[in-house]
Amino acid sequence: MKYFKKILRYARPYKGYAWLNIISNVFYALFGTLAFVSLMPMLKVLFDNSKRVSEKPTYEGVLKLGDYFEDYMNYFINEKIASDGELNTLMMMIGLVIATFLLKNLFGYLAMFFITFLRNGVLKDLRNDLYKKTVELPVSFYSEKRKGDTIARITSDVLEIQHSFLSILELIVREPLMILFTIIAMLAISTELTIFVFIFIPVSGFIISRIGKSLKKHSDKVQKEQGYFLSILEETLGGLKIIKGFNAEKIFRNKFSESTDRFFKFSNTLLNRQNLASPISEFLGIVVIAILLWYGGSMVLVEKTLAPEFFIVYMGLAYN
Repeated sequence: MKYFKKILRYARPYKGYAWLNIISNVFYALFGTLAFVSLMPMLKVLFDNSKRVSEKPTYEGVLKLGDYFEDYMNYFINEKIASDGELNTLMMMIGLVIATFLLKNLFGYLAMFFITFLRNGVLKDLRNDLYKKTVELPVSFYSEKRKGDTIARITSDVLEIQHSFLSILELIVREPLMILFTIIAMLAISTELTIFVFIFIPVSGFIISRIGKSLKKHSDKVQKEQGYFLSILEETLGGLKIIKGFNAEKIFRNKFSESTDRFFKFSNTLLNRQNLASPISEFLGIVVIAILLWYGGSMVLVEKTLAPEFFIVYMGLAYN
């Protein structure tokens, strides 16, 4: 958190872009959920599974939100079919699905568009401050500290900030809102099924968090080793005449080779852990979906407490 606050001050001059990114992410999360929910009326028309509701339903509170939503949708579909016919109503529902997915992706692009200026602005200011500090430091600093470490800070380490901290800044609004809106929609469709899903979320979260902690440790090793072999390179280029004069090429070649071997080993470990994160996340998601198919399938086929089109949409939301 201490380092997070230090870097956060670099984002303040670009807070206008940050607010535009937040607003875009709010709409992205909203339409991301509505994109799945909008499939429901289309499926109802296709399955001809809408309950005959002739009177407009009345809202009776949050506890009956799911029933109100279903009754209102059935009422709306019946009214449209009566006035426009089934095919025209289906076309309108398809248009609604396309519109929500279009808006979701439009606001997703806008969010990325605005965050680009913030990300690159922070990197520019950070590099300028690092260079300013580099030239202000006394000469004695560079006799104790390897110059390659300083080069690594301004080049590769700054990019690591972009990939880690600025990625968090980008997702800190989008992901929680997406989860919140999705859970609200899932609760509206089936409270029982949503509570059942929540049993498995802590298990998945624990496994993924363990991988994340392991990645941080190995990432530190990679960055330090990169600074070390850049220092050897800088020393070699700066003192090439002396190295050749003392026939020390082999000594420096061995030092550089040992460093790149360690870098190779650390990088392989890091990348293999990173590559493991995605398949594990997807596998855990599929396991939850499989359990949902069993439990939700029994609600649809045996208990008859959940309509098929609601279950299809619910599966999409749960995977999302």
